[in-house]
Amino acid sequence: MKSVPFRLFAVAALLTLGVTTACAEEPGTGGGGDTAKAKIAFLMPDIASTRYELFDAPLFKAKIKELCAGCEVLYQNANADASKQQQQANSVLAQGVKAIVLDPVDSAAAATIVQTAQSQKVPVIAYDRPIPQAKADYYVSFDNEKIGASIAQSLVDQLKASGAKGGILQVNGSPTDAAAGLIKKGVHSAVDPSGIKLLAEYDTPGWQPPKAQEWVSGQITKFPGQIAGVVAANDGTGGGTIAAFKAAGAPVPPVTGNDAELAAVQRVISGDQFNTISKPIKIVAEAAAEIAWKFVQGQPPAAKTTLFDTPSELFTPTVVTQKNVVEVMLGAQGGLKPTEVCTAEYKAACDKLGIK
Repeated sequence: MKSVPFRLFAVAALLTLGVTTACAEEPGTGGGGDTAKAKIAFLMPDIASTRYELFDAPLFKAKIKELCAGCEVLYQNANADASKQQQQANSVLAQGVKAIVLDPVDSAAAATIVQTAQSQKVPVIAYDRPIPQAKADYYVSFDNEKIGASIAQSLVDQLKASGAKGGILQVNGSPTDAAAGLIKKGVHSAVDPSGIKLLAEYDTPGWQPPKAQEWVSGQITKFPGQIAGVVAANDGTGGGTIAAFKAAGAPVPPVTGNDAELAAVQRVISGDQFNTISKPIKIVAEAAAEIAWKFVQGQPPAAKTTLFDTPSELFTPTVVTQKNVVEVMLGAQGGLKPTEVCTAEYKAACDKLGIK
């Protein structure tokens, strides 16, 4: 074997030592610096849904701590303000984050956040809501189109089985949320060919339950006795819908939901809400943490699928009705405890379903 000149050996050694740094300099790969003390941003969209404060943020932080004891999660909630979310993104970038997990207020406006972060070699993981106008580095969520199709088909099947007369109202999510658009598409895929008339539909600004309630109140007046069911895109708009019927003194028809919030699970048990969707937040929060950590280490994960040309991982949701609420939502799988669900107001309904 010929001897290797010292200069070449030294260059090779330096190149070997520099591999991690070089990888870190590739756009969107993260890495670089002291990864053991990395800062990771977790930017959520609103407080209209209680899930972000109660579940998403705590679960994400806990998983990051498990993966990297010295890492720090910078959590911010934009309270449905796209401009505020832009400011929050700028702030965490200035603080030197190595990755951003972003659930956008406005999917179109969030393209700027993605482009700004990537220009600074900071990867962006879109969370729960996609960002079609800019290619994020990864997207992790439940399958939103399947959610819409599932809740709507469940309602359609119920109305046909019961022989209900009348049509359906469709209460969609925010018009600025691409995930809401996917849910809406899924709903139409079930409702449109069902033969049941779609009376009217509404895109709820900011997913705000009071807006949904206000619109549904107007439809109750417009279509007296004609509303057989309502497809509401999430538990907040579903709750607003139910409140509208109760305020009008009208019978509450089957109403859908999505997110399996505690209040919605209680409404399902009591019969006020027909269904919701179980999307164990632990699944997506922990998956997002693992994906973010891989980017921080400069090891982008392989795509499980793609959506909007973005490497993605999409989980399958479960429809929850009275028939399976105990199995899906209580105990180890759902994580809810009977003591949480069966408060005084719901004790009789819990007893009827054998929940103790």
